[in-house]
Amino acid sequence: MTKKERVAGVLAALDAHYPHDDTCFLHYGAPYQLMIATILSAQCTDARVNIVTEALFKQYPSIEAFSSAKQADMERAVHATGFFREKAKNIIAAMQLLSAQYNGEMPSDIDELTKFPGVGRKTANVVRSHIFHLPSIVVDTHVKRITYKLGLTKELDPVKVERDLMKILPKAHWIRYNTQIITHGRAVCIAGRPRCEGCCLEAYCMKREIRR
Repeated sequence: MTKKERVAGVLAALDAHYPHDDTCFLHYGAPYQLMIATILSAQCTDARVNIVTEALFKQYPSIEAFSSAKQADMERAVHATGFFREKAKNIIAAMQLLSAQYNGEMPSDIDELTKFPGVGRKTANVVRSHIFHLPSIVVDTHVKRITYKLGLTKELDPVKVERDLMKILPKAHWIRYNTQIITHGRAVCIAGRPRCEGCCLEAYCMKREIRR
C-alpha cells in the first residue's frame, strides 16, 4: 500500500465513523477564552479544563479583568489544571499583550499568535482552526501517537509531525483530522490499552508504539 493509498483509506474511515467530529472540545465564548482554555489544557484533560474555566470566566469576565488579575489569585483559580504557577503567569501576560498591542482583537497569523506567553504552535493552531476557520493541524498527544502508529510520520516531535501531515493531508481535512483522531484516541485507540478489535483504522495501523 502506498502512502497516498494509506492516507485516502484513513481519511475515508475517519469520515465514515466520525462524520460530525469537527467541533472544539474546550468550552469558550469569546476568542480570548479559547486561548486561555488551551493554555490550561497543557498536561491536563479537556474535561477538567472545562470545569475550571466555567468558574474562571465568571470570576474574570473580560480581557481587562484577566490583565489586572493578581498572580496569587490566578494561581488559586487554575490550580486544578496543574503547572498552575506558570499557567497563571502566562494567562495574565497574554491578556496584557492582547489588550496593549492588539486592542483586544485576536490575531490570526500563527507567527503573531506564538508571540503570546504560553502559546506554542498547538495553541495557535487551535485558535486558528476554531476562531478563524483556517486550515490548521493541531498535534496533541493523541494525534502524535496515532499518526505514528498509522505510518503517516516517522517523527515524534510535534512540529515535525505537523509538517509531515501538512504535506500529505488535503487542507480541507486538516481541522477534521485533528478532532477525529482525538475522538478515536479517547474512545478506541486508548494509550496503553487500544481496542484493536473492530477498530476502523486497523487495516492501516502498523501497530508501532512510541518508545521513549
